[in-house]
Amino acid sequence: MQHESKPDSTSPRFVSALTKNTVALILAGGRGSRLKSLTDWRAKPAVPFGGKFRIIDFPLSNCMNSGIRRIGVVTQYKAHSLIQHIQRGWGFLRGEFNEFVELLPAQQRIEEEWYKGTADAVFQNLDILRVMGPEYVLILAGDHIYKMDYGQMLAVHVRNKADMTVACLNVPIQDASAFGVMGVDENDRIIQFREKPADPDPVPGDPTQAMASMGIYVFNAAFLYEQLIRDADDPDSTHDFGHDIIPYLISKYRVFAHRFADSCVNSTDGRHYWRDVGTIDAYWEANMELTKVVPDLNMYDRDWPIWTYQEQLPPAKFVFDEEDRRGKAVDALVSGGCIISGSCVKRSLLFSDVRVNSYSLIEDSVILPKVDIGRYVTIRRAVIDKGCNIPDGMQIGVNHDEDRKRFYVSEKGITLVTPDMMGQSIHQAR
Repeated sequence: MQHESKPDSTSPRFVSALTKNTVALILAGGRGSRLKSLTDWRAKPAVPFGGKFRIIDFPLSNCMNSGIRRIGVVTQYKAHSLIQHIQRGWGFLRGEFNEFVELLPAQQRIEEEWYKGTADAVFQNLDILRVMGPEYVLILAGDHIYKMDYGQMLAVHVRNKADMTVACLNVPIQDASAFGVMGVDENDRIIQFREKPADPDPVPGDPTQAMASMGIYVFNAAFLYEQLIRDADDPDSTHDFGHDIIPYLISKYRVFAHRFADSCVNSTDGRHYWRDVGTIDAYWEANMELTKVVPDLNMYDRDWPIWTYQEQLPPAKFVFDEEDRRGKAVDALVSGGCIISGSCVKRSLLFSDVRVNSYSLIEDSVILPKVDIGRYVTIRRAVIDKGCNIPDGMQIGVNHDEDRKRFYVSEKGITLVTPDMMGQSIHQAR
């Protein structure tokens, strides 16, 4: 009798078998307080990005494109718009094929407390995870912008006979205090891990860089359950993967680093695109990068598309062609439903259903959906939140002293405007 040969650990068939036996959990419950008023009414993963997407669309799309089709999204803080987005845009998977995107809100399933940390968020859904029956569990942050083939990380995890694998990338040493920083041996086994250290250790041979955790973890499922239960029973733990789980494991079990360079999709000239858009400045800069002729993030890639929900809207429209009243956009992204009426948009990004009325000028700005901009308005280096109605003649980003009286101005001079700041409450609590 002829036996089927076992695929080797580099073959697509081997990787496909791994992804089919994996459940991904996306931790999407955080506010992202450094985004200021942009997250007053939505969780950070629900913040719009790139003209038509939400931040969470990136890890979700990475799962789809990697072949992982069993996904749980763990929510907590002001999750309504996030839940609504997932229900509308991610309901195309078929339960008959055991594929799904399930919402896992904080339900106090085990005890009468909300999620206390990243590890506790997984622990409180342990019963659901066991029913799913995965061989591997992939844990993801829901608030970063990147393209990554998780199948390659799973393959490295299995080849290393690892208990846990942590995705990592090099970051500038001056930024490393915001991350978990690790040290590895010659086989990339993690031998040191410090969460958000004040004095991060550089990588050997390069004092300008540190090896940072991306908040992406692969576990053998049975091992994960065992460690979550142990951690939950520890009264001194903060129940966080970075603070508690990883430091405990590295001296006792096989914990390896996986380098982002080995699974990054669409690298440009050796640059591996990954952005933490956790501040207004970082959020503005990441969106502005997309207006370049050739941005580092390729959103036009049909081999690794970013999926999302997009309501049906008419094409963007540009009207009037008079000398001082010409509808035009230069080095800009303009989404469906927008009307540029006798106004000028330069180096900016307009989300859906934005109207810019005559004689107005928009430069170097991010305009979120359903914003109405009146006549003779000037907006420079700003982020305008969803639903704002900008009155005729208003100037934003022109005089920061004036802006600070009503709006938030960042360290790098980016002005954030929300409906609440304009006295235009679109969220009514009572």
